[in-house]
Amino acid sequence: RLNAGQTPFFEPGFEDLLSRTSARLTFSTDMADLADATVHFLTVGTPQSPSGAADMTFVDQATTNLLPYLHEGSVVVGKSTVPVGTAERLRAMIEPTGARLMWNPEFLREGFAVQDTLTPDRLVYGVSTGQEDLVEVLDQVYAPILERETPRLVMDFATAELVKVAANSFLATKISFINAMAEIADSVGADVTMLADAIGHDPRIGRKFLNAGIGFGGGCLPKDIRGFVQRAEELGVGAAVSFLDDVDQINLRRRARVLDVLSEELGDLAGQTVALWGLAFKPDSDDIRDSPALDIAENLARAGAQVRAYDPEAMGPAAARIDKAGLAGHITLVDSAEQALDGAAALVVATEWKQFRDVDPHTLDARVVVDGRNCLDRDSWKAAGWTYRGMGRR
Repeated sequence: RLNAGQTPFFEPGFEDLLSRTSARLTFSTDMADLADATVHFLTVGTPQSPSGAADMTFVDQATTNLLPYLHEGSVVVGKSTVPVGTAERLRAMIEPTGARLMWNPEFLREGFAVQDTLTPDRLVYGVSTGQEDLVEVLDQVYAPILERETPRLVMDFATAELVKVAANSFLATKISFINAMAEIADSVGADVTMLADAIGHDPRIGRKFLNAGIGFGGGCLPKDIRGFVQRAEELGVGAAVSFLDDVDQINLRRRARVLDVLSEELGDLAGQTVALWGLAFKPDSDDIRDSPALDIAENLARAGAQVRAYDPEAMGPAAARIDKAGLAGHITLVDSAEQALDGAAALVVATEWKQFRDVDPHTLDARVVVDGRNCLDRDSWKAAGWTYRGMGRR
């Protein structure tokens, strides 16, 4: 599909970029086709294992399979998110071939991956002592980016490996902090959105990532904080990041909060029909990995509710997961946001797609709406006769 110019997943701008650059791109599953390359980027996934640690199977397989095609002058550049210490282990595998290793973590946000690739906010190079000349290799690769004076930081392997997990852990902590404040706001009748606006004016805090809701998901933040905790424990410094367990638990509680709110409004959820707008873990993506939206759909189904769900891009991946979970009889995927409302006693907005935010509530029959992302115009929905329930909003 890639060789035919077809994108295998939804990402804004990717299809156009693939089309424009197809003459200079070749995709292959045969490692021998890489033998003439000088720079080899290692970009495979590191999913969460049952223990919580990062599963290094794909990184190790890719490295092992590449070894026969490396030679003097080859440069392997690791971009995968890995436990600290991985680069040194891989270097011992790679250097006997005459090749050398660098570490160059990625900081792509789903929904902004093309933008973040072409105009990153920084470049991080991890190099081992005595091999600083490798910096020139990546400088050539990233020449157009560096010409725009993009910050470039050169550091040792361990620090470069820590950058990504440290950044994701900080962002996850910030999100869970405001969600913890939402729990308190609900209990005392305060408004967490106004609270976030107020503390966000402090330049030491900032407003970004202070949007309370049903929490984060996807293939990075949940996996990375759990893997970080696991690795820290292996290194004997688990106490240093033990707070990340609380960050994780706060995040997971936000999903359960939606069912609590629905129960407060509807009573027993068994036999109730609930509309769900959104299945992807975030807008502008079809990724359902650790999606709070899909988790809520499944929990509603297990509580005996009938769920009618719609997402602009994630219907295919969601259908496969719902079938695998044996919940197809309780979760119905429909063709539009409006269809999801047919016969529903309440609406849950679980992914903040623009088309959901832009809906005119006056054109819909009023009922209960649970704004899981605090993304709707509360006053407009209330004026249209809806019973509005936000996350930490009185």
